[in-house]
Amino acid sequence: MKNFGYNILLGILTALACLPLGVLYVFADVLYFIIYYIARYRRRLVRENIAKCFPAKSDSERAEIERKFYRNFADYIVETVKLLHISNAEMCRRMQFDNIELIDSLVAEGRSVVVYFAHCGNWEWAPSMTLHVAHRPGAPVDYCQVYRPLRNKTFDKLMLHIRSRFGSTSFAKKTVLRDLLNLRKNGIVSVTGFMSDQKPSHGDPTVVTEFLNRPTAFISGTETLARRLGMAAIYWDAEKTSRGHYRITCRLLHKEPGELPPQQLTRIYAQALQDTINRNPSIWLWTHNRWKYPVTLPV
Repeated sequence: MKNFGYNILLGILTALACLPLGVLYVFADVLYFIIYYIARYRRRLVRENIAKCFPAKSDSERAEIERKFYRNFADYIVETVKLLHISNAEMCRRMQFDNIELIDSLVAEGRSVVVYFAHCGNWEWAPSMTLHVAHRPGAPVDYCQVYRPLRNKTFDKLMLHIRSRFGSTSFAKKTVLRDLLNLRKNGIVSVTGFMSDQKPSHGDPTVVTEFLNRPTAFISGTETLARRLGMAAIYWDAEKTSRGHYRITCRLLHKEPGELPPQQLTRIYAQALQDTINRNPSIWLWTHNRWKYPVTLPV
């Protein structure tokens, strides 16, 4: 029965994905109206987050960020469905990568890489980077992303299917260290994306820093892995250049994270992400309850 329900859902969404994006954006406009004006999905949380992060902005400026965010959120939903039926050529045209040569050069040196990323733009399109790199997926290099399994098994299976669209591998957060060690043991270089802007789970080691005018706890596990496994650290700086078009610029955070003082790499990432959000606040995922558990800055 589980497979039956999954196959029905996959069939419906794949049929929708066959529609041109121009038509899907009509659905997105309707979806925006429903989410924002009728369901009012997490509007109180979004409004509070934006107000506390941008206290210097006027009410009208914050309201504009809010409305643009929900429009982007609706676009993200239909664009993610589109991944079930989109050509590589169209994907390359819509999702561009600048300075991808940085990753190519590290892989050519036999260096594994951690990629710091965030819920900006359309993060589900980011695995299409495998269409741009010089070294295609498969030994001696594997392209991976770390994920938190969803509680709903049907949607979890669907998202894993979508995220494998361009040949990348998904590792569960709880097993990522073991998975990366296995790759290294087998002589495989890894390029692994970490969505490091999420609220830390209970028991996660964290670094508390000033972020968007608020004391904020960041997951430090990405830094720990980079230091322990000797992996170079890169940041993906995301932009939404126009509707249905995105650009990610690869920026080197540090080639040898182990040479930095502890916690410094996480703080560098937090600053880079803040710069991305300040440039265009509406592309970040404001519905995430990022500050559910208040923290204080270290003395």
